[in-house]
Amino acid sequence: MVITILACLCVAYLIILIIAFFVQDKIVFPAGKSVWRTPKDYDWDFEEIQLSVQGETTFGWFVPHENARATVLFSHGNGGTMADRLDVAMMFHDLGCNVLLYDYGGYGKSTGKPSEKRCYADVRAMWDYLVHTKSIPPGQIIAFGESLGGGVAVELAAEQPVGGLILMATFLSAVKVGQHAFPFLPVGLFLRHKFDSEHKIGNVRSPVLIFHSPSDETIPFEQGKALFELANEPKQFVSIRGGHNDGFFESRKEITESVASFLETYFPTPQPR
Repeated sequence: MVITILACLCVAYLIILIIAFFVQDKIVFPAGKSVWRTPKDYDWDFEEIQLSVQGETTFGWFVPHENARATVLFSHGNGGTMADRLDVAMMFHDLGCNVLLYDYGGYGKSTGKPSEKRCYADVRAMWDYLVHTKSIPPGQIIAFGESLGGGVAVELAAEQPVGGLILMATFLSAVKVGQHAFPFLPVGLFLRHKFDSEHKIGNVRSPVLIFHSPSDETIPFEQGKALFELANEPKQFVSIRGGHNDGFFESRKEITESVASFLETYFPTPQPR
């Protein structure tokens, strides 16, 4: 009887493992499709960008600011699309920055399927667009990433001479987030999308600003703090309020003030031309 029960439990666990392996892409990338607003809704001038990436097309919006102090390359989280991030983009724009938002493959109007490799290819294509097409100096580009986008931003900042790195509600690695969410599964053995910021952030040589909330129910606050500890100086950690998806809105004032200070320190407003 006991052997039969154990055998049934083993079979059930094996089935769970198989299901988890095959649905992991949908869990990691619940790709949003709705581009329900554009910068035009804010009366901003903007350019819609279409770049060829791995034989597919990646869409983005470049929102210029007259006499910009910096350019923010915005990598969003794994839910929704860039249309859902215009409130955060507004903060950067109001503080005097150009903003380039984009959707990963499979998100919004971007074609193809999302994956860790595709996310990295997408952000590299946007980087090349800023540096080579828009002629923006690398040192004037800030890599910004929220949640999963933090892993994308860290990847870029670890390999390119960005001027700054700003992270919000992000992780040490996708594996460690998975282990936290599914402690009964050997996530490290079968997860294909690692986003291993833990072992990359030490290669970032630009100033770093990290936001995280102790109330974050998706990515533990401790991971944000640990990532901060691994970063090189100069760096700053700001504890905010709110959950994973509403932290920006609950702490908008504190976040805006911290970003404004970061910009004033490393990207002072240029003199009018």
